[in-house]
Amino acid sequence: MFSQSNKEKTLAIVRIITGLLMIYHGFEVFDAKLMTDYAQWDMFKNLSLGLIMVYIGKSSELIAGILLMIGLWTRIASIILILTMTYILFFIGNGKFWYEDQHPFLFILLGFIYLFNGAGAWGIDKKEF
Repeated sequence: MFSQSNKEKTLAIVRIITGLLMIYHGFEVFDAKLMTDYAQWDMFKNLSLGLIMVYIGKSSELIAGILLMIGLWTRIASIILILTMTYILFFIGNGKFWYEDQHPFLFILLGFIYLFNGAGAWGIDKKEF
């Protein structure tokens, strides 16, 4: 029904949207007040490296988002996305992916799609230099 080209393009469209969503969330790394507020959450406030962990998490969202959006090192970006969202799901959230923590879980699933399938069309990974 769908040609391989159409499947590749569909994968690419979803990859680009996923990357943009991750960039949106990761861009919070540039808001110092918001980052300090996140560091005051219960799971971070008693840790000596709580603020650094918040910055690492938001930076990983930003980096994974940029890489996914442009299709560069897609599988590496997928691993970053999977690890970051798994941490968010189980250590920041309640691990209730069937109800409360669906967004991180869906990003994990998208990460697995790109880990196993690559960038699809329009990615720098596809270019031959």
